[in-house]
Amino acid sequence: MADIVNLNQARKAKAKADDKARATENRVRFGRSKAEKSLEAARAEKLRRDLDGAKRED
Repeated sequence: MADIVNLNQARKAKAKADDKARATENRVRFGRSKAEKSLEAARAEKLRRDLDGAKRED
């Protein structure tokens, strides 16, 4: 005998699985590690300090 399947629940479960797979792909494609983010922030801060240090006084 076949199992009774609630089609509404099955549809929602499939959509949830698809969304989870898409999120995983996006994390791999667009995500950056914490080390990369902090390195970029440190470089931007150093660039800002160097630029401020090169300014002439009026």
